[in-house]
Amino acid sequence: MPVTSRFAPSPTGRLHLGHAWSAIQAHDRAQGSGGRFLLRIEDIDGTRSRPEFVAGILEDLAWLGLDWEQPVVFQSARSDLYAAAIERLRGAGLLYPCFCTRAEIAASLAAPHGDGDPVYPGNCRHLASGERQRRMTGERYAWRLDMARAIASLAAKDSLVWHDELAGSVIATPEIHGDVILARKDAPASYHLAVTIDDAAQGVSHVVRGRDLFAATHVHRLLQALLGLPTPVYRHHALLTDGEGERLAKRNGAPTLAAMRAAGIDGRKLADDLRNGRLPIGFRLAGD
Repeated sequence: MPVTSRFAPSPTGRLHLGHAWSAIQAHDRAQGSGGRFLLRIEDIDGTRSRPEFVAGILEDLAWLGLDWEQPVVFQSARSDLYAAAIERLRGAGLLYPCFCTRAEIAASLAAPHGDGDPVYPGNCRHLASGERQRRMTGERYAWRLDMARAIASLAAKDSLVWHDELAGSVIATPEIHGDVILARKDAPASYHLAVTIDDAAQGVSHVVRGRDLFAATHVHRLLQALLGLPTPVYRHHALLTDGEGERLAKRNGAPTLAAMRAAGIDGRKLADDLRNGRLPIGFRLAGD
């Protein structure tokens, strides 16, 4: 059966070896079945996204010898889809406006969720309707999912199952994330909402991404159930790390593909080495 997969980077910096590792796996998962490999630019964060990084993404992936279906999809052009989903969930009584700042949330007592980050304590969930309406006229706010109400609205919680090609069958427990944000104060959608909507709209059958996003899939599975969207097959692969076991990330100054190219490294050979488990010196797979 032909597979439709995707690579969905954010244009907030240059790609590094970890991105190459993920893109190649998503590309080959589709190509091996005679399917479709899509490229989606997740540029919904207008304050950090840069056109030059979009150009760099295209350049880096071509250097690796990857091909993708045209046209490239940009999240910044899909706000109407996200707004429609927000309105549907709001109409069902599953969202509430949140006026809290990060400082206010940090000052509140909170329990950690599955990723070790604090769970939102529900400050704005308990606001009276009149106060919400008054504050919405003069304050910026995000839309949060009332997690308990959302789960209770489903016919059967046990139906929240998804399949991972490496982990097997997983029962989603989205409640570990608390009342997640679905529309930010500064953007029309959060990562959780945008990626769920886009994967469904683009017909993605297999989501290939890093293990660091495994926990987020619990929320995505819930949103699929709430919005009547199909559930793709997932493959959360191991992450590349440096020699100290630190996950490769833009914020950690991971060596970029552009720097490797400038150093005279052959991109296609690098891609083949990664496919065959031959990692450059100084890099290893998490858990090895």
